[in-house]
Amino acid sequence: MDKTTRALCEKREPVFAKTMRQNKRLDQRACVRFNARWSSGWINGFLGVAIFAGSLPATRVAVIDFDPTFLTCARASIAALLGCALLLLRRQPRPRAADVPSLALGALGVVVGFPLLTALALQQISSAHSIVFIGLLPLCTAIFAVLRGGERPQPLFWLFSVLGATCVAGYALSGNAEASLAGDALMLAAILVCGLGYAEGARLSRTLGGWQVICWSLLVALPVMLPLALLTQPASFSHISPTAWLGLAYVSLFSMLIGFMFWYRGLAQGGIAAVGQLQLTQPFMALALAALLLHETVSSTMLLATLAAVACVAGARKYAQPVQRPQPAQRPQPAQRQ
Repeated sequence: MDKTTRALCEKREPVFAKTMRQNKRLDQRACVRFNARWSSGWINGFLGVAIFAGSLPATRVAVIDFDPTFLTCARASIAALLGCALLLLRRQPRPRAADVPSLALGALGVVVGFPLLTALALQQISSAHSIVFIGLLPLCTAIFAVLRGGERPQPLFWLFSVLGATCVAGYALSGNAEASLAGDALMLAAILVCGLGYAEGARLSRTLGGWQVICWSLLVALPVMLPLALLTQPASFSHISPTAWLGLAYVSLFSMLIGFMFWYRGLAQGGIAAVGQLQLTQPFMALALAALLLHETVSSTMLLATLAAVACVAGARKYAQPVQRPQPAQRPQPAQRQ
């Protein structure tokens, strides 16, 4: 290195050091914002799962008196009307034309497919037996997060995800619940379309917002669901029990609207594949609600399975983000001599 080049480097060294300090501060601030968003995603996701925990028991109660098709269309129509009012009150802009196909795909999964298929399945199997399939939902959501959301979790994430699904399914099968081939097939189809709907809705939530996505998805489905609800309504509502009405109210307001507001926001903030693993705790939340409200016994096996599922969620959370390889800092090059 000649004297001129050395002099240029020494002159630029303070500028380079100052730039590096500024970049370091910016990186730290970005890291703090990312961690806050990540944590908020898990909190919102947990609230969504807690609300969803009551969905299958409420559906099971409602289909005793309501036809499954009417129940599906009615809950979607009620939630859509409430969502429309919310969009008007908040003066939300309409989604882009390019977003409509994704909204329709999400609606097909979580507004139509999952509610209808589970309502049909729960006429043939018990809500306890459905835990087998709910335990597969996080893994299904993670797969669609890769296919539709472009996420790339670390390999160990898949290990914890499969272990968690196995843990929940194993606990459910240990109960020796009566099985129905048709009911099992309907539940499996419900899980597949639900995982797709979750991934599609969360992907849109990154740009539209969590509660906006579910409201617009409900509105997309309303022209179909409302006429079907009117066509399939009972000839008389006099025989409908108060418990069935409460079940319809819960799945319409909480399962179909409020729960998704938290859920989609959480998936968009914390990652679809990562936050989706919180669904492993949903069956045990449902059983806990049954113990509190219906005074059912909570066994030691349930507690052990719950702890194992939570451990799998913690492991999946740790390895949900792809490994970031730090890029070496580039020093400024000295000016070339003419």
